[in-house]
Amino acid sequence: MKALSLKRRHPLAAIALLLLGLLFTGGLYAAASTANQAKADTQSYSASDVAEGKKLFVANCSTCHGMGASGTQAGPSLVGVGAAAVDFQVGTGRMPMQMDGPQAQVKPAQFNEEQTHQLAAYVASLAPGPSVPDAHITDGQGDAAKGGELFRVNCAMCHNAAAAGGALTRGKYAPSLHGVSSAHIYEAMVTGPQNMPVFSDANISPESKRDIITFLKTIESNPSPGGAELGSLGPVSEGLFVWTAGLAVIIGFTIWLTSRSS
Repeated sequence: MKALSLKRRHPLAAIALLLLGLLFTGGLYAAASTANQAKADTQSYSASDVAEGKKLFVANCSTCHGMGASGTQAGPSLVGVGAAAVDFQVGTGRMPMQMDGPQAQVKPAQFNEEQTHQLAAYVASLAPGPSVPDAHITDGQGDAAKGGELFRVNCAMCHNAAAAGGALTRGKYAPSLHGVSSAHIYEAMVTGPQNMPVFSDANISPESKRDIITFLKTIESNPSPGGAELGSLGPVSEGLFVWTAGLAVIIGFTIWLTSRSS
């Protein structure tokens, strides 16, 4: 008993227990994360969609992302990104990239809707990941007032309070959200493209994401009650307009007075 007591009081025992606790906690977190990902990817795809998507991927994407989408030095792995990431990146024309730069540029989509669906099917077949949202999330029938609060807390610091976009560091920027489809807004929140963080269901629930989408579509469809928006960039653009217009009026008035006196 005395020897056992000494072993229990050994200085390394506390460290060993701490390591075991960390391993146990990490294992539970990894299991929970995997379960959430599997739960998120509920959309089913046919075998033909997966096969056709693989052909498109090999022909158009494998140069950067690798033959098995496991990534290369030119592009990240797509294993586990889910159908939502593919639908967003390919559907908005950001992928395939037209040229290297601080971030992928929006351009006309290279693939049609069916081909985008097939590419998403192939990538979704590689591992669980966020899926394309259903119609309920993107119907625009959420709580716009609550969505506005959530947007101002979580998104406005980059995208501007009016969702007009804004500049970031090193040539990067947060794009305007006007004209972006509801599905792509949702997909951006759950996948975190470019410099955007991922807003998982633990951060913002699906219903709250629906509220944010409703808010964005509400301000997009309603005209500015204050008159000309001037890009919704705030006092800088407004002050520049007033300064320029006022200076033009002063110069015009001065010219008019000079012509009258002569």
